[in-house]
Amino acid sequence: MSRTPVRTALVGCGKVGRIHAQALRSLEDSDFVAACDPDPARAAAFGEEFGVAPFADLRELLRSSRVEAVFLCTPHPQHAKPTILAAEAGAHVLVEKPMAASVDDCDDMIAAARRAGVKLGVISQRRWFEPVLRMRRAIDAGKVGRPVLGGFTMYSWRDEAYYRSDPWRGRWDTEGGGVLINQSPHMLDLLLWLMGDIVAEVSAYWSNLNHPYVEVEDTVVASLRFARGGLGSIVSSLSQKPGLHTKVHIHGETGASIGVETDRGPTFIAGMTPIAEPPRNDVWTIPGEEDALARYEAEDVAQFAAIDPILHYHRLQIADFLRAILDDRPPAVTAEEGRRVVALIDAIYRSGREGKPVRPLRVPGGR
Repeated sequence: MSRTPVRTALVGCGKVGRIHAQALRSLEDSDFVAACDPDPARAAAFGEEFGVAPFADLRELLRSSRVEAVFLCTPHPQHAKPTILAAEAGAHVLVEKPMAASVDDCDDMIAAARRAGVKLGVISQRRWFEPVLRMRRAIDAGKVGRPVLGGFTMYSWRDEAYYRSDPWRGRWDTEGGGVLINQSPHMLDLLLWLMGDIVAEVSAYWSNLNHPYVEVEDTVVASLRFARGGLGSIVSSLSQKPGLHTKVHIHGETGASIGVETDRGPTFIAGMTPIAEPPRNDVWTIPGEEDALARYEAEDVAQFAAIDPILHYHRLQIADFLRAILDDRPPAVTAEEGRRVVALIDAIYRSGREGKPVRPLRVPGGR
């Protein structure tokens, strides 16, 4: 049965905005009508390229374009205000990761969406990686028992040119942090999603090891205690030239272990670098499935060769968000899940500053 597509608009015509625009232009559930950027020239060029109306002011876009959904691709410290404006205008919002630079901003965004009765979601397209979905299905089927130990390691690299590519990068006042708040949210989301539990306490250290030209941290080490007794560990760094790998591993109460290498070498930079190799399961010790890794890798290599990996997974999540609007259901990655990632980031920063374990900030009212 045919459905009327959702009238969509994009805010933030930068690097990741181009990925969203390509998806919005190609999906049948999207009627991509407008784009907004504070730089009028960039908005105009973007609008001409994608065949949409350009705006330099979001209020004007919302007044004149009858937009039903806004896709927010600005730097994360600038997420709260446009999300609230869009929600107040009755538009659903899908926000790029991380959801915001502070828990307070997340709470304001969630409150605005609830008041307006609109949907609010957060990009975490790596959930759609085939090896990640394979892990989720194995956990849901009880093949590892309850997840009791989870780990996320990222040994990656960013050079000085990367930090100079945008004026807001590498500064506490405009980025809100470094590797933790910029490069880590995807894997933090995967770790929390696959563990299926709430973090109760965090102990952490963070430092700038070899990037003297920026203010923020390039390396984080943290230990987690989950509410139901599970444990977790995080090592996230941009200090390994030219970049080694990024992995998430889950270990169950049965002793079985499963894992994914989401990135080999440095993590990709939206709009700047390609994804060179497919994600792959690198650990799989479920009884009776120990020999499955070679088959899984062959499947994933073939899939990778058939897609544009930078666009494909964003497109899958954006399609899910549009269907959530049309079907009136929650999106696959909710605002509350996005908030949990920001609360964990906040706790890691606080623990490092205070030199003691801290508890992530809970949603007001205990939700």
